[in-house]
Amino acid sequence: MKVLITGGSGFIGSHIVDRLKMRNIDVRVFDMVLPSRGDVEFYKGSLLNEEDVRMSMNGIDAVFHLAAVANVDHVFKDPYYAEAINTRGTINVLEAMRRTGVKKLIYGSTIWVYSDTDASVIDENTPLHPPKHLYTATKIASEYYCQSYAQLYGLKTTVLRYGIPYGPRARGETVVALFVGKALRGEPITIAGDGLQFRKFLYVEDLAEGNVLALNSIADNKIYNLEGKEKVSIRQIVETIEKVLGSVKVQYVEGRKGDFSGKEISAKKAFQELGWEPHVSFEEGVRRYIEWYKANPPKQQERIIIEPISTLV
Repeated sequence: MKVLITGGSGFIGSHIVDRLKMRNIDVRVFDMVLPSRGDVEFYKGSLLNEEDVRMSMNGIDAVFHLAAVANVDHVFKDPYYAEAINTRGTINVLEAMRRTGVKKLIYGSTIWVYSDTDASVIDENTPLHPPKHLYTATKIASEYYCQSYAQLYGLKTTVLRYGIPYGPRARGETVVALFVGKALRGEPITIAGDGLQFRKFLYVEDLAEGNVLALNSIADNKIYNLEGKEKVSIRQIVETIEKVLGSVKVQYVEGRKGDFSGKEISAKKAFQELGWEPHVSFEEGVRRYIEWYKANPPKQQERIIIEPISTLV
């Protein structure tokens, strides 16, 4: 088997590359920048160039589509570009697959699609509501494109709704990376609002494993939540960092507009059908990330951490 990963040079994509290589699966990365390892094929191109995308599909059996503008602040500042990459980029991938005969797609979506639902306890069957944030709108639209191409053209599409990932190679703007960086520099950690909003953070290697398991045929034309197990509030992130590094400074500011306050999202379906569950505890994951951060100073990280695939804070 040979797979293509759009955004394979980025945070999540690079860990999926690692997991695939562990299984001796051939990998080609489609991105604007070089991947973090040299033993994979690399195709430089833009999602907005249909010919680039189509040419990258030659000899491919399955596609992981992860490339996106995923920082909500970047989406807010440049909505036109974000829509182009996140939505038209997805349909370019789907159309390239249709034209080249590649049948299997795994699409990296987000639990943010649930942010405007009324329910407090959520699974994959929970109805989605019209989104208030453009980022969420682009991800929901892309999910529907995947489902439409499956119905109309026989593609086998799997939608994975990611929880909030953290770990080595994370962008410096993601919440765990941001807090760790500030703590190590002796700067105050800024908490928006009361800090009681929670996430079920997901160690990136666990998330990558869920993506690889989605290659199994049981996942065809299905949606899965890949969510962490532990509820971790923003305050608890600080407390966990303090366990590892010692006392840190904290500063509270006004909450962000449109922030996803956190809902109870079930990943039971992924466990039952794919045999997937997170294994790395939040505290252990933070320890691993801090070790990686210390071994990779910020200037070095600039060469490792790539922007095209990013995660929400």
